[in-house]
Amino acid sequence: MAGIQMPNGATFEIASAYGTAIPFTALTNANPAVATAAAHGLAEGDIIAVNSGWTRLDGRAVQVGVIASGTFALGSIDTTNVQQYPAGSGIGSVREVTSFTEISQITELASSGGDQQFLTYGFLADDDDRQMPTTKNPITLNITVADDPSKPYVDVCEAADDDKQVRVLRLNLPGGSSIIYNGYVSITSTPTMSPIAQLRNVVGRMRIR
Repeated sequence: MAGIQMPNGATFEIASAYGTAIPFTALTNANPAVATAAAHGLAEGDIIAVNSGWTRLDGRAVQVGVIASGTFALGSIDTTNVQQYPAGSGIGSVREVTSFTEISQITELASSGGDQQFLTYGFLADDDDRQMPTTKNPITLNITVADDPSKPYVDVCEAADDDKQVRVLRLNLPGGSSIIYNGYVSITSTPTMSPIAQLRNVVGRMRIR
């Protein structure tokens, strides 16, 4: 029987502090991509938000891979396709997430979106229409929490709601793996009242590739 994992024990975190921007002067077309940055100070496993001249990479959050003197790899980022990642034009900067704050007391985490969209078309000689894949909808995570304004994450989420800047989010799964997101975060100011609990919602809207 194939092994399965239950969600119990999973935690969800939001970035609460970032380091200063680290510019990189070159980015390879490789799997994984390797950035050149003198004295970058990063360590393998660090979480970084990427600003890049490559549209498909810009705005993503990734985990740092193998490091060396003056270089670091972008884990799981394959940039070998030079049509999607034109050689020499991917330079930019990264910011390390230096602190995460757990969004605690989660009662439910639901996702929506991410659906593949299709263009429907047909030729004059066709009896049936055709379809080809285009883009995917952004993913929305709706996180319901037991309301407690004293929890540290509340101030972090309210700041994200106020400044409308993207934040890195990390879902830590019970088996030891994690999923990294980068997206906009909002939080309801008024909790939902029920006979058994007082709840509020944290919503993250993000682009995932």
